[in-house]
Amino acid sequence: QVQLVESGGGAVQPGHSLRLSCAASGRSFSGYVMGWFRQAPGKEREFVAAIGWITGRTNYADSVKGRFTVSRDIPKNTVVLQMNSLKPEDTAVYYCASKYGLVSTATSGRDYGYWGQGTQVTVSS
Repeated sequence: QVQLVESGGGAVQPGHSLRLSCAASGRSFSGYVMGWFRQAPGKEREFVAAIGWITGRTNYADSVKGRFTVSRDIPKNTVVLQMNSLKPEDTAVYYCASKYGLVSTATSGRDYGYWGQGTQVTVSS
């Protein structure tokens, strides 16, 4: 059974950083893409970033390019989202997700079959 467990959320001031982790278990993720999505109150879920588990290729939403970095640690079965220069508009519940396929087509949440429970990120002064 696939399990994705996020951690690392919290409350920070604008301009500060947070590091989210997603511990993945339950299967081999070879050929899979690990994605990060977020959902703010009253808004639709949106794509944030994705990484190919084996290739390491990445894909980012325009809103986070240059500020967020996604990486993976294969031996530890962990995906990390490093978030720098946080803004109030980054406030949301952040979800880790997984799908089989290509990073280049990994921006739709409907294509992902596995999801974590989410972790809250709040950016406020």
